[in-house]
Amino acid sequence: MRRRHPWLMPLLLVLLVAVPILEVWLLIQVGQLIGLLPTLLILVAEAVLGGWLMRREGNRAWRALNEAFQQGRMPSGELADAALVLVGGACLMLPGFATDVIGLFFLLPFTRPLARRLLAAAIARRLDRAGVPTVINVDSGTVVDGTVVDGTVGEPEPEPRTVRGTIEPPR
Repeated sequence: MRRRHPWLMPLLLVLLVAVPILEVWLLIQVGQLIGLLPTLLILVAEAVLGGWLMRREGNRAWRALNEAFQQGRMPSGELADAALVLVGGACLMLPGFATDVIGLFFLLPFTRPLARRLLAAAIARRLDRAGVPTVINVDSGTVVDGTVVDGTVGEPEPEPRTVRGTIEPPR
């Protein structure tokens, strides 16, 4: 069986080695600049802030997810928010400053929409490269009435159409 992305495992291995080295280097630099005790206090405060933010934003994401299900809409934005909150909280609870920046970017309510758009663009690009037609969710309040019409025998099937655009969260 041929692997689809032979570069993925070496990249993950490099990241597993490089990220802790970067974090240790940053900790040493900050520790030399402000001292050991303030550095440790900042790390503990960031972990506490990460836990609190993850709980608060996780509860909000869960409520939004439940509301979407109750209203009968596809919770795509809500699922993305829940995933970003989970990853952001985990990053904030890890000791280090670089992962904290990523965690805050994913967790804070005013930066998460940008993270969600970046995630959606990356997923759409990946699906486009794989040749999977991308479905763009229209505004949740829009209902389009239509009729399914089968083609007659002997007509060639039309080529699949790819719709390009951006995915926007419901308002």
